[in-house]
Amino acid sequence: MAGVGDQPIIIKKVKKGGDHGHHGGAWKVAYADFVTAMMAFFLLMWLINTTSPEQKRGIADYFAPASVSETTSGSGGILSGTALGADGAKAAAADQTAADVLKEQQRKSEEAAFASAAQSLRQALQDMPELAELSKNIIIDQTPEGLRIQLVDQEGRSMFKEGSATPNDRAKLLLRAIATIINKLPNRISIYGHTSASAGQGRKAEGDWPLSAARADASRRILQSSGVDPDRVYQVSGKATSEPLYPDDPTLPGNRRIAIVLLREAPVLPPD
Repeated sequence: MAGVGDQPIIIKKVKKGGDHGHHGGAWKVAYADFVTAMMAFFLLMWLINTTSPEQKRGIADYFAPASVSETTSGSGGILSGTALGADGAKAAAADQTAADVLKEQQRKSEEAAFASAAQSLRQALQDMPELAELSKNIIIDQTPEGLRIQLVDQEGRSMFKEGSATPNDRAKLLLRAIATIINKLPNRISIYGHTSASAGQGRKAEGDWPLSAARADASRRILQSSGVDPDRVYQVSGKATSEPLYPDDPTLPGNRRIAIVLLREAPVLPPD
């Protein structure tokens, strides 16, 4: 029996249970992973829609797992007895694909630049009254060599006096207009002189070679005096009657011409 003043002993039992109102930060990590995955997914979709088939192949080759062939000649060590030739071949193929893509991109860019240059020259011929009447003396086209601009003689409208290597006033006017177009592009140029065959003589008269070469060189001098950098001149040559514009009749005036070619440039490829 407890004495007076003794306090009763109270035992308190605390029941531990899960706190369902708070789960810690695990859900944040899961949500961040989800957002990251979605970003990666949409980035992948964007890449698929914006890359060309060649670029897709190059990317696939780049991320393809390296293949190592088995051999029975190894000693069991790391890389011992394994052949890495296939991996090297795959890397070479990927480099070739990348080079092909680069060349194609440069080709398209060059085609666009040539088309713009041709349009600019045609527009200049239309806008300038002193050039408008000479538009028939200009032929612009693209060849495997590059963008070709030809100053062609018309009946009664020649670029040079007969037998002379000095351009007349209309030829000088056209050459200066062409120089402004050349100066807008970085390409090197080749200049060719052509003559026509005279009636009753062979297709290649002895004097046609030096005459066509002299006319090409005279055209070069006018282009350079109009601002074309001399270092951009790659070739100046005379072709006499060897490449007539009208093969069926090499005596036509249109076979007498000066051809200025903005050369296609080889792409700059990455080092091996």
